[in-house]
Amino acid sequence: MQKNTVKKVGIIRCQQTEDMCPGTNDFKVAADGKLAFEAIGPVEVIGFVSCGGCPGKRSVARAKMMVDRGAEAIVMASCITRGNPIGVACPHKDEMRNAIARKVGEEVGIIDYTH
Repeated sequence: MQKNTVKKVGIIRCQQTEDMCPGTNDFKVAADGKLAFEAIGPVEVIGFVSCGGCPGKRSVARAKMMVDRGAEAIVMASCITRGNPIGVACPHKDEMRNAIARKVGEEVGIIDYTH
């Protein structure tokens, strides 16, 4: 993606980590255009939802909902793809990402982590 092409994003997080992480770092790096957002710059987070529980059973519908409400990219939070803060990445992350990409279409970017 080129810099400044994505302005609004929706973030999907792991439901199992909700009680351990309020998403503070996700919001900070998005607003500052750092880490995963370095290539596109600061973005507006228009939605911050969980995957719906294993195996990501609500992630596709929730991604579509955020796209319908203006998200130009869907971000898989680092709790899903890198295992922050529990140290174990989601075993369903690839299937979830592929299903989301199929549902929202090629014009919507998918970002594979936050921080």
